[in-house]
Amino acid sequence: MAGEDGVQSPKRRKIDFNPLRNDDRFAIPSRPTSRSQSQAPARSQSRFNTSSRASTPRGQSQYPGTPKQHEFDGPEPAVDIEDSNALDRDWYAGDEGGHVFGDEMHNPFGSYDTSWEDRQKEAALVEKKTAKRVTARAAQKQRDVDAWETNRMLTSGVAQRRDFGDDFEDDEEQTRVHLLIHDLRPPFLDGRTVFTKQVDPVPAIRDNQSDMAVFSRKGSRVVKERRQQKERQKQAQEATNMAGTALGNLMGVKEDEGDSAAPVPGEEGGGKGDSKFAEHMAKKSEGASNFSQSKTLREQREYLPAFAVREDLLRVIRDNQVVIVVGETGSGKTTQLTQFLYEDGYGKRGMIGCTQPRRVAAMSVAKRVSEEMECKLGGTVGYAIRFEDCTSKETVIKYMTDGVLLRESLNEPDLDRYSCVIMDEAHERALNTDVLMGLFKKVLARRRDLKLIVTSATMNSKRFSDFYGGAPEFFIPGRTFPVDVMFHRSPVEDYVDQAVQQVLAIHVSMGAGDILVFMTGQEDIECTCELIQDRLNALNDPPKLSILPIYSQMPADLQAKIFDRAAPGVRKVIVATNIAETSLTVDGIMYVVDAGYSKLKVYNPRMGMDTLQITPISQANASQRSGRAGRTGPGKAFRLFTEAAYKDELYIQTIPEIQRTNLSNTVLLLKSLGVKDLLDFDFMDPPPQDTITTSLFDLWALGALNNIGDLTDVGLKMTPFPMDPSLAKLLITSEEYGCSEEMLTIVSMLSVPSIFYRPKERQEESDAAREKFFVPESDHLTYLHVYSQWKSNGYSDAWCTRHFLHPKSLRRAKEIREQIGDIMKMQKMTMVSCGTDWDIIRKCICSGYYHQAAKVKGIGEYVNLRTSVAIQLHPTSALYGLGYLPDYVVYHELILTSKEYMSTVTSVDPKWLAELGGVFYSVKEKGYSAREKRVTEVEFNRKMEIETQMAEDKKNEDERLEREKGKGEVRTEGVVVKKVAQRGAVRRPVVKRSGRGF
Repeated sequence: MAGEDGVQSPKRRKIDFNPLRNDDRFAIPSRPTSRSQSQAPARSQSRFNTSSRASTPRGQSQYPGTPKQHEFDGPEPAVDIEDSNALDRDWYAGDEGGHVFGDEMHNPFGSYDTSWEDRQKEAALVEKKTAKRVTARAAQKQRDVDAWETNRMLTSGVAQRRDFGDDFEDDEEQTRVHLLIHDLRPPFLDGRTVFTKQVDPVPAIRDNQSDMAVFSRKGSRVVKERRQQKERQKQAQEATNMAGTALGNLMGVKEDEGDSAAPVPGEEGGGKGDSKFAEHMAKKSEGASNFSQSKTLREQREYLPAFAVREDLLRVIRDNQVVIVVGETGSGKTTQLTQFLYEDGYGKRGMIGCTQPRRVAAMSVAKRVSEEMECKLGGTVGYAIRFEDCTSKETVIKYMTDGVLLRESLNEPDLDRYSCVIMDEAHERALNTDVLMGLFKKVLARRRDLKLIVTSATMNSKRFSDFYGGAPEFFIPGRTFPVDVMFHRSPVEDYVDQAVQQVLAIHVSMGAGDILVFMTGQEDIECTCELIQDRLNALNDPPKLSILPIYSQMPADLQAKIFDRAAPGVRKVIVATNIAETSLTVDGIMYVVDAGYSKLKVYNPRMGMDTLQITPISQANASQRSGRAGRTGPGKAFRLFTEAAYKDELYIQTIPEIQRTNLSNTVLLLKSLGVKDLLDFDFMDPPPQDTITTSLFDLWALGALNNIGDLTDVGLKMTPFPMDPSLAKLLITSEEYGCSEEMLTIVSMLSVPSIFYRPKERQEESDAAREKFFVPESDHLTYLHVYSQWKSNGYSDAWCTRHFLHPKSLRRAKEIREQIGDIMKMQKMTMVSCGTDWDIIRKCICSGYYHQAAKVKGIGEYVNLRTSVAIQLHPTSALYGLGYLPDYVVYHELILTSKEYMSTVTSVDPKWLAELGGVFYSVKEKGYSAREKRVTEVEFNRKMEIETQMAEDKKNEDERLEREKGKGEVRTEGVVVKKVAQRGAVRRPVVKRSGRGF
């Protein structure tokens, strides 16, 4: 802080961000001009410039890092079709809740070089070895020599002593702010209350010490070697390729013409371009297989197994309220059932809804059905997913994610708009599907005219029938042939290497027929394909083999290649994830190679986040995979695990998602639907007690639940927002802080895939452009800065591509912003702006993320305040531009890759944490002992106990009054008749009870 003489204090400045400060330390050096040279000495001036703040119009910025319209002289970076399609895949194939999972397929930092981690480890190892060689006597002698040199320099006047505080300082007391962490829990979570019938946690792996469990944690050796080899090749290529770098420009090295992409024609229509995927798929999709190319859509429909049993199926639906439809993948359940019901007249009484566990399925199936019915998508047939609604008043058949229908039940508890609902792919046991199952039990009891159809693959159908009181099961006959199942003789440590060997053995020594290989994810699949090709090339005159990968992140046109018939004399090998178990049907498969692993979303209570974990599959999954070989003829299935492992190490069924993920959103939704006691809700498989307790605690910490576990006014306001409770809390508290406009923008930007574009051939230039948008104290404010600049430039696509931004992501953020804004207006929330005072925004961000706070531990390393888990600040974060690391930060979420990285970080004042998160933190004052801390916690717990007892007494009193009211009045045909006391009845005097309290 500046003193009375206006001189800057030598102590580190306290974080008090002004986005318009004139501080060139945080800007990327631009072309030298006379003006920039004249401003060079401005560092010693005060950080704040009140005159510039007052004179700056809103939407513009004097912040030096703000990119200008013509900042770059080079050609505009083109966002190629592949990257644009990748954005759509991230959006439609991503998690419905908007979360990011840290693996190879969902790694936002995957395009950045991670070799710095290896160098950091090597340096630490060298330092450790060097330290061991120095004895304690030698180390002390060196310290004495350093102290003597320092003393001589100070005595001679060559150096001057100046105290520099390298921590946050309190300006008044000149002391560092320390936080005390409290472990407080509300009375309803004191362990005396049971919230679920499943008391013990359900592990994702049956036996954690089994061979398959150990091998899944280790991963594949050949995949790791392949990854390291690619990183070395990438480093060598970057070292030799100087084109586009500063050194290359000085030496006159020019880039190839192919590297300089042509400008993308930008839409200047104010960002009104429709980013819905339906518009990009307006053209009819070409038939992928020879069958689909040679047959009309009607002929294809009539060929499906479901079409042959149409009348029998409709008769069963007419006679029963609930029907379980069981059929193989490709039988036509998803596309034909809705059309059968529409043709039978169910659309006249209401809409026909069909839920899907995945967004991409809801969108793609709706498109297919609209083509078969020869209508425009969004007309008679439409779809609705999170933040995207492609329906109209004419829509009769509506495909949607199960989360969308769950949200609709908040406004329509009886789902009055629907005459029939189909719950598709129920065997996957997604979280929202299980919740809908329990809700429909009550809805069907109130609405006898509503039809429910649950579709499932051949597994688990009996569970659904029993859950709905013995509902009839209708089987759609499939075309299946016998399959020989062969187990491996010994445990397989490297499943990728063994799968490659098995594929080559089949290809060289066995009869005709295509091969299907099941792997865990994109990296395993790509490595498997490359190894098959490499080892095939090493053979002498091998038979021809077509290698085709398929995974969810792959472009649709490349996915379609697996359906093409191979050329004569060529065998196909398809390497796929578990997407090929039930979601895809490929004809011609005669051999299946099953690695025995898949990726599951598992909640990690230690880190407080969901992660994608490689786990052994279940026995049901193994049977489903083997069945893929018997679709067109007798086949063989090779399982890369032993028969003993199949019986002893694999679950019979896959653990339902509700028993292995975080349930904060689900619990909040159930509370808002009036489910006070979660034991009363009918779960098909109840969630574990620990998971429910953690979710309730998180909601209580956010203020959504009170001390007795009931929904508060804040929790009631959170419910309509289709997002994480933390983000909903930000929007609600932003009205109080007067920054709802800015917070609405930040939340919208957090709900879309990456907005920054990083082409491989221009990485340094794109990184420089990205850093010009950085607001050093906050990644959240960086997003706000980007959106504000895009808005001030007329929502221009050309401006986006010039500054290496994805226009599609920004347009989608704009649409989401409008939708969330409508929800806020429906709740009568005032939309206000804080102008350029962005400190208010940081404090508001702290109000929603104080339960995800971290304290600095080392260079780039932080520790979570509540869990003490070590987490990292990634170098791509804007906070690296500060020049130092702030003591305390809050983060949006954690991403697990090689380490636990914080995603979207904001620096906060520790006093804000104590003020807003008083249930967790308090400022440690002088003389404050551990005993006083315990006394404070005991008093807090005692207050909550008293509050709980008073609420319980009030509840009992209300119930007593209701009972007395029911006895005192008899209602007959709408007329209230009061009882008359008979002669001889004893009249008890009314005793007025004294109220309870302190």
